[in-house]
Amino acid sequence: MISKNKIKYIHSLENKKVRDSQGMFVAEGPKVVADILALHKEKLRMLVGTKEWLDNNMKLIPKNAGCEIVEVTNEELSKTSLLCHPQQVLAVFEKLNTQIDINDIAKKLTLVTDGVQDPGNLGTIIRIADWFGIENIICSTDTVDVYNPKVVQATMGSLARVNITYMDMEKLFSIVPSDLPVYGTLLEGKNIYEQPLTDNGLIIMGNEGKGLSALSRSKITRAIRIPNYPEGRETADSLNVAVATAIVAAEFRRSIKC
Repeated sequence: MISKNKIKYIHSLENKKVRDSQGMFVAEGPKVVADILALHKEKLRMLVGTKEWLDNNMKLIPKNAGCEIVEVTNEELSKTSLLCHPQQVLAVFEKLNTQIDINDIAKKLTLVTDGVQDPGNLGTIIRIADWFGIENIICSTDTVDVYNPKVVQATMGSLARVNITYMDMEKLFSIVPSDLPVYGTLLEGKNIYEQPLTDNGLIIMGNEGKGLSALSRSKITRAIRIPNYPEGRETADSLNVAVATAIVAAEFRRSIKC
């Protein structure tokens, strides 16, 4: 049985201020929880699961004094979960240590989210980065919180494998090497399928409604665009930022491999 106080505490972690003050976040569902446990089991502080899940997955759970395991019925899980449709297990983790080495920024491709606000979009971008082997994401300070439960859920476990940090954009541009390629998607950019692409640099993806900030625009050295087909045909005004990220990441990986 789970106490009302524990349920109240888990629900309080929907609030960013509480997550920040406690240094904790909630992950839900067998895949998300298992993926985070696989790489960050020392961060687990509470696990709430049904008997069926616990019986089948005890090998995943670390045996340390700082971890509390609570068995619940499906009804109790429904009261505890932050999801509309609970999925057997939820866990409270300490926030992950995901500092990014400046040397990595110079040597590899790094995604930058400039004011992305939709939790589903950010979670999907993290999942895309994981798929295409982009290890680092830098989020502007006005990007939605990566530990928002909806973001965590949308990553489908990729949160465990991608380094994510928040940084003021002015600070970011002040510390990256001056010769580092800075890519950004702009309507006036050059067709991405006709441009030489590098295996390092920043790829900046903008806000859902406003696009890239004025600061980011001013720092772009290689403006690119995803052309519609056929070009010139009247079509949608823009692509969803997560969809655009997938297309851009796929083209970088295809181009570099070729």
